[in-house]
Amino acid sequence: PRLPTMSGTVTIPDDQAFASFKAECLCEDGWVDTYNKRGITVWSQEVDNSVHKIKCRMVCKDVSADTAYDVLHDIEYRKKWDTNVIETFDIGRLTVNADVGYYSWKCPKPLRNRDVVTLRSWLPIGKDYIIMSYSVKHVKYPPKQDVVRAVSLQTGYLIQFQGLKNCILTYLAQIDPRGSLPKWVVKISSGVLAPRTMKKIYKACLKYSDWKQKHNPGFKPWLYPEQTTLPSIPLSELSLQRAESLEKIDESSLVETQVEGEDSD
Repeated sequence: PRLPTMSGTVTIPDDQAFASFKAECLCEDGWVDTYNKRGITVWSQEVDNSVHKIKCRMVCKDVSADTAYDVLHDIEYRKKWDTNVIETFDIGRLTVNADVGYYSWKCPKPLRNRDVVTLRSWLPIGKDYIIMSYSVKHVKYPPKQDVVRAVSLQTGYLIQFQGLKNCILTYLAQIDPRGSLPKWVVKISSGVLAPRTMKKIYKACLKYSDWKQKHNPGFKPWLYPEQTTLPSIPLSELSLQRAESLEKIDESSLVETQVEGEDSD
């Protein structure tokens, strides 16, 4: 789909961008099925050697679309269930449905860890929801020495309403990890890590209601923008994160280390 970054300036996605993202989530043409087990399907797509494009879809039983939407937004809850996270925080808000945030995550050893600064926006469409993001630069959050700054060309979630108690969650990511990755990394990403992450999200959704009742239950600024405590930042503080301006590292010769079995969670 047409990415919001194509124009050369940082823009907040419009309705057309959300519609284009949804269409890409639902389209199967050009995608190769790499995993299909127990209600989770993973596809990948070759863009070029540097860009990794992956799509995961999961049928979520006993999880409403509303709950999945809350879980994917709730940054405090993410710190509890996302075992890959090193650090995550919101930087500031742009509009009632767009903000800027930082996220760093652990990569499979012996790779170096990655981080991103992204502009994130969200939109309910009927009873469905979309959350999507792409990389931006903010002068106060430059690349760090010990972490590789990755580039999210477009990443996001489509949550489809399937009645009051069920939903379908699709994750779509187009990422330049800024490194020549070994083939085994790409393979385990789609065959082990992506399904494992989807299962973690599902388990987190099942436990969210109990957790939220004990942790500021009425606080949901993604639903009630007047609750936000984030500083407002102007778009002019942001610029596009162009992949070619970042360090590119060569990790292609690194040898695979044992990744725990996909069902060990």
